[in-house]
Amino acid sequence: MKEKVIVIEDDHKIAELIEFTLSSAGYEVQSFDNANDALIYIKQDLPDLIILDLMLPGLQGEDFIELVSSKEKLKDIPILIITAKTQDDLFAQLLNKGADDFLVKPFSTKVLLAKVNAILRRLKNRTSVISVCGIELNEDEYSILVNSEPIELTKTEFSILKLFLENPNKVFSRDRILESVWGYNANVSDRTIDVHLSNLRKKLKEKGSRIISIPRVGYKFKS
Repeated sequence: MKEKVIVIEDDHKIAELIEFTLSSAGYEVQSFDNANDALIYIKQDLPDLIILDLMLPGLQGEDFIELVSSKEKLKDIPILIITAKTQDDLFAQLLNKGADDFLVKPFSTKVLLAKVNAILRRLKNRTSVISVCGIELNEDEYSILVNSEPIELTKTEFSILKLFLENPNKVFSRDRILESVWGYNANVSDRTIDVHLSNLRKKLKEKGSRIISIPRVGYKFKS
């Protein structure tokens, strides 16, 4: 399957150049001339990489980065900034907000492609195994070990546990759990979420007590 890149650039000539360069290299590319439309799209179809211009009509690039970084389902999507600005302070600020790299206009298509390849290569090299408090989750093998003993989880339980293990001690409201596991438009009740969490606790045996309910707030995994 081709890796998908979203380009958000209101200069159509630059957008076409990026799209041609990446498409020729085997990437699937979708372009938008504003961040609002792009945000709606990526909520439904997650890309592997976002290439983002800072100066845009409507929602600005910096605000887009903050929005994406604040969404549990979107925060791991790498973002490559393209900009005519050259201030080091700005670059540092953007990297701290969640951007992964930047490219100053005018740029070479060779450098563009090299940066895209490097970012996606780093993404592939990220470990797929999460180990917290005697629970080991292997996303590639779709397996769970509790104290080195395998257990079986449903797809939903697996996704909830992954969310908790990636964010130990962080409190998640039911709405945040719903958004991360089922998606934005899912029609899922609070009771359904509670039932899945109850079942997950039972399957984790003594480790299940680490999933703590915070009254009127949500749940967290205590490490």
